[in-house]
Amino acid sequence: MHKFFVPQENFNGNEVIINGEDVKHIYKVLRLKEGQSININNCNGQEFLAEIFSIGKAEVKCNIIKEIFLNNESPLKINLYQGLPKAAKMDLIAQKAAEIGVVSITPVITERVVVKNELGEYKKIDRWNRIALEASKQSKRTIIPKINDVVQFENMINEIKGLDLIVVPYEEQENYGIKSLIKDIEKDKISTAAVIIGPEGGFQSSEIEQLKEVGAHIVTLGPRILRTETAGFVCSSLLMYELGDMGGK
Repeated sequence: MHKFFVPQENFNGNEVIINGEDVKHIYKVLRLKEGQSININNCNGQEFLAEIFSIGKAEVKCNIIKEIFLNNESPLKINLYQGLPKAAKMDLIAQKAAEIGVVSITPVITERVVVKNELGEYKKIDRWNRIALEASKQSKRTIIPKINDVVQFENMINEIKGLDLIVVPYEEQENYGIKSLIKDIEKDKISTAAVIIGPEGGFQSSEIEQLKEVGAHIVTLGPRILRTETAGFVCSSLLMYELGDMGGK
């Protein structure tokens, strides 16, 4: 069944109004008709079964049939901190990280990040959030992961201190990977995690030392060096498999 995220202000009792880009998608792409059922999420984690009763070019009106008690979120809440990459790589990162199940994505300016127009990167946040929204629809997420504003490395260090687990893939780490990490931690005490990925040029050794000081686990993902846009997916997926719900029961 098709799913749509609708802000809470569009709810009025049992009536819900869908507007914006979803309207055209409903009548022109999906060719849904009046009387058909859809799933609606209020952007706060609540899901509803609804029936379309009016389709116009500006809005689609629906009646809520019942609330659906559905939670497709992982018990492991991963916050992905991504060294700001070049070109359109953040588009791919936003899309795939949302599919995997991360709860937030924060672009980070590290020493080796080259930012030609920092203001331009901030302006991309809206696009990245739209990409995450579309990925959340496709993957049946219960929440929409948030793409946060770009932060400096030092600000990230302060943000991650309160999390249960901090994992940093690093190309110069050897013989200590996710398998070893899982043996060293108390799995039942881990509910929040940070996955921190360096930019194309990797982390400076001084940055790795700063991460170690706040309790980060520096790991290898294996003998092959992964691109910055790949490393976050792989590391998050491995943690989701070991500590979350990826792979099923």
